[in-house]
Amino acid sequence: MARYEPDPARAKLFRDMALSAEAQAAILAKDLKSAPTFSPSPRSRITVLLLGIFGPRAMRHVLSASKVRGVSVYRGKVADEGHPMPTSVEDVGRRHKNYGSGTLRAGVFGVNDGLVSNTLLVMGVAGAGTSPSVILLTGVAGLLAGAFSMGAGEFISMLSQKEMFEHQIAQEKDELERYPKEEAEELALIYEARGVPLAEARHIAKHLIENPEKALDTLSREELGLNPDELGSPLGAALSSFVTFSIGASLPLIPFVFGYADHGILIASIISGTALFCVGAALSLFSGRNAFIGGGRMFAIGAAAAVATYYIGSLFDVAVS
Repeated sequence: MARYEPDPARAKLFRDMALSAEAQAAILAKDLKSAPTFSPSPRSRITVLLLGIFGPRAMRHVLSASKVRGVSVYRGKVADEGHPMPTSVEDVGRRHKNYGSGTLRAGVFGVNDGLVSNTLLVMGVAGAGTSPSVILLTGVAGLLAGAFSMGAGEFISMLSQKEMFEHQIAQEKDELERYPKEEAEELALIYEARGVPLAEARHIAKHLIENPEKALDTLSREELGLNPDELGSPLGAALSSFVTFSIGASLPLIPFVFGYADHGILIASIISGTALFCVGAALSLFSGRNAFIGGGRMFAIGAAAAVATYYIGSLFDVAVS
């Protein structure tokens, strides 16, 4: 990490962290009858190779999974992002609160995914000249396929993340119990790399380590770049993805479900266009941009994609009755 890190302060952090890791290894070696010969694993060798190609910042998620210390410094420089370093234990606690906006944001994106994908599917099939019943059947199939795919994918993703977090947090807990002073020094080095004077950083770290629960939470975040609050429930995430995708995907099917076949495409276009604008406006809550601009942009992108798929579908002109 130090070899491939261009920033001198961060490179120094990783050199110091390497020395600290050696000191911790020496403590563990005392419990062994004979010190084993160290040989990097194939995974470690591949990670180092990729570090040389892509650099540490691009590899930070892989490094977190490998339990590399200090990757949290890639959240951004304090001065650049206006994210002040904590000056007390209370500051750390306030900074790590979770306000739950991620769940709302994920829900909005789930609706958007279902809405866009199924609207384009319906438009493409309609452009081919198929009957309303075929359009409805295709739309329902697209809804179910997409919803189950999203749900299954989210379940596997969340389960893998949860298992990784739990494993690494358990390791961190064991290390905190074995050598708390060394863990405090590592935490102080990370804060120093972010702009806190070393003496002050050590003072903060010392007080954090005195509270084992808060210390474990902070070490998980600052050393490993993990957020224990994001463990979540794989089943809950899967159900949420399934439901939100289904809601969005069902909107373009409304006119066909209720028998408005004669003007189904027109009605579906109006419903989907209105929904796209609302989704774009909702996403502006997270980006801070103007709601009308966000909604209009989403509407324009969706409309262009719908026209393209309708035209491509018309090239097939299957005219199924």
